[in-house]
Amino acid sequence: MRIAAIQHDIVWEDPDANFKRLEVEVAAAAASGARVALLSEMFSVGFSLDVERIAEAPDGPSVEFLRAQAAANDLWVGGSIPVREPGAALPVNRFVLAGPGGQQVHYDKIHPFSYAGEHEHYQAGSSFRSVDIDGLRVSLFVCYDLRFADEFWALAADTDCYLVPANWPVTRRLHWRSLLRARAIENQAYVVGVNRVGEGGGLSYSGDSMIIDPMGEVLASGAGTEALLVAEVEASVVADTRTRFPFLADRR
Repeated sequence: MRIAAIQHDIVWEDPDANFKRLEVEVAAAAASGARVALLSEMFSVGFSLDVERIAEAPDGPSVEFLRAQAAANDLWVGGSIPVREPGAALPVNRFVLAGPGGQQVHYDKIHPFSYAGEHEHYQAGSSFRSVDIDGLRVSLFVCYDLRFADEFWALAADTDCYLVPANWPVTRRLHWRSLLRARAIENQAYVVGVNRVGEGGGLSYSGDSMIIDPMGEVLASGAGTEALLVAEVEASVVADTRTRFPFLADRR
């Protein structure tokens, strides 16, 4: 299966402007032969804490954008969205993955980024989410979750590929790059990390998006500018790696 990581800039708190720009990028991902295209965390608004302004209903415009792009381009499309469920005191940072046949799964970010006050504006999710896409077992996480190895470990046995959209600032880019490779190596699985570029909310972002194989080799990467990263990922490679190096069996 071919996966596309769309490393993109974000127009701050302007969904319509971002939809217009990303529509072109998703079409390019489809033209590359990708079966899955991953956008960044908060792809339609940027990492904003102004939830009264930006939070959407569960079937709001950002979700509809993903659904429409998946159907129009015949691929799975995902990224995270600020979503408020009816009656909820706070919204969640929700990773929505939409399929070409109307399928839709989501994962609510388990670890709000308290260092930046995200926990005061977004409530934490409480459960993991994985989905089978054409025989590839895919598990969903968001940005700061990357720092918590035990969450990835908990899903490793049933995961071939982790998807991680992010808004990870340039000041900690070494951490982002190191943790992505660590999660791939220790779980012997593919990791697709998509980080934004540009400026937003007073922070700078360098991208450093990567597609990494189960041995920790970087199959595709980009930094500094918008880019379309594409690589082949195969469940059989994960199975073969785990057979040749049965490290997961030694966990205690």
